[in-house]
Amino acid sequence: MPIPTRSALIDHLVRTRIAGAVATPRENNLDHYRKLANGDRRYWFGLELGDRWTDEQDVLAVMAERCGVSDDLNHRAGQDHIDPELTADALDRMANVLRKAAESRQRVLFATGHPGALLETHRTTAAAMRAAGCEIVRIPGGLTADEGCVVQFADVAVYEGGATLWHTHSPHPMTAILDGLVRAGRPLPDLVVADHGWAGCAAQRGIDAVGYADSNDPALFLAEAEGTLQVAVPMDDHVVDPRFYEPMTAYLLAAAGLPLDGLPAEG
Repeated sequence: MPIPTRSALIDHLVRTRIAGAVATPRENNLDHYRKLANGDRRYWFGLELGDRWTDEQDVLAVMAERCGVSDDLNHRAGQDHIDPELTADALDRMANVLRKAAESRQRVLFATGHPGALLETHRTTAAAMRAAGCEIVRIPGGLTADEGCVVQFADVAVYEGGATLWHTHSPHPMTAILDGLVRAGRPLPDLVVADHGWAGCAAQRGIDAVGYADSNDPALFLAEAEGTLQVAVPMDDHVVDPRFYEPMTAYLLAAAGLPLDGLPAEG
């Protein structure tokens, strides 16, 4: 697969609606910002936000700055946006974290609450990190959370129930992994690459973490603003075809100086 230039990547992000005029409506964004500000922990993603973000307007200001949604308080419905330039900037920051992790041969854990969309992105990145000399953390067996199982598939931790991989925002699967590692007397990861509550929980536990986040998932952007999370990459985290993320993944790995052998062939 050819590695896109930054301008080609931005064109691709907009064309596939990973950024630009994304599918998540303005109403949904504002609803989630309000619920987070009102203390609904389902939207905190395992982070401890205390009383620092109780004003919906403050949350919106951070999301406008770091994600690119409209900062117009009177814009209450219809189309909202993710700024593709901010997506590319965040990918560059994530690449810098991955490069440093590879240089120091860190232990890295990958996890996703979006297995239907981001599993291959995480798997490909994990393969590149292993090829660069990192240890990809193998999670303990027999872990459970939220009435389901926490398993590892293609080097990526996921939530499973009824023989199905499930979408989840919950931090509890990551809690199960980290507590399981402690019980087993094994070291915690040096770095977590994830999304949703998997990333938020790890960051709250003091582990270096980077994550992907949608425009209706403000918690990770607030965590980055506070310095708890290293990087939050703004993007639509479930577009219609998971292959749309392949050029983005190629750009990330190339920017990090990681091996590109695991990338799919073009076509």
